[in-house]
Amino acid sequence: MSKALEGKIALVTGASRGIGAAVAKSLAARGAHVIALARTSGGLEELDDEIKTLGGSATLVPADLRKFDDLDRMGQALFERFKKLDILVGNAGQLGVLSPIPHVDQKAWDEVIAVNVTANYRLIRSLDMLLRAADAARAVFITSGAANKATAYWGPYAVSKAALDLLVRTYAAEVSSTNMKVNLFNPGPIRTRMRAKAMPGEDPMTLEAPETVAEAIVELCGASVSENGKLYNYPTKKWLSYQAPV
Repeated sequence: MSKALEGKIALVTGASRGIGAAVAKSLAARGAHVIALARTSGGLEELDDEIKTLGGSATLVPADLRKFDDLDRMGQALFERFKKLDILVGNAGQLGVLSPIPHVDQKAWDEVIAVNVTANYRLIRSLDMLLRAADAARAVFITSGAANKATAYWGPYAVSKAALDLLVRTYAAEVSSTNMKVNLFNPGPIRTRMRAKAMPGEDPMTLEAPETVAEAIVELCGASVSENGKLYNYPTKKWLSYQAPV
């Protein structure tokens, strides 16, 4: 495999399993040094072993994204060690409860918003200087088709992804005069633990594996990508521009 990302520093959240782990391995196989962030230490250690088998390297960061001050300290530590960040993949997400909105308790609501929205805002705040220090930084945040649907019982998750979309698009507008590009990626139905939780009756073998969609995400991390503030919709393999209501 081509080492097109040799010398690049890449951070992936939710990297211990599923799409995040697959993206981390793909980036490492292409030569990037991967900073893998996840809550599960065991999963991160397994990922590290696989990355080493691929001839890559990684820095493991066991962390809970809801501990926002830790994200600030991580940004400082990365600055001291690497001075830059070339690639950010905001993959970590939480489904929360599927329930009528009046039945969702405050704790469940707060946890989904904390992981899917606030943690990404804190990551942007902590890592912005590092991204700007790179020659051609690329940031990709994983969204969902649920962000554009008012589907019964999906309230907390859908609201959080809609908020993430606008957060990322706003940040993209703010960096439009730089060499940085910031975009969203909708993977669609993929064979992950979150999908199985949301759709327990679905045959997972009818869905694409995380390793397949990971390749498309890594393509968005390349310096040749010129789109900014857009959504790549993996099910249709198309870039989409957001449009105001008519």
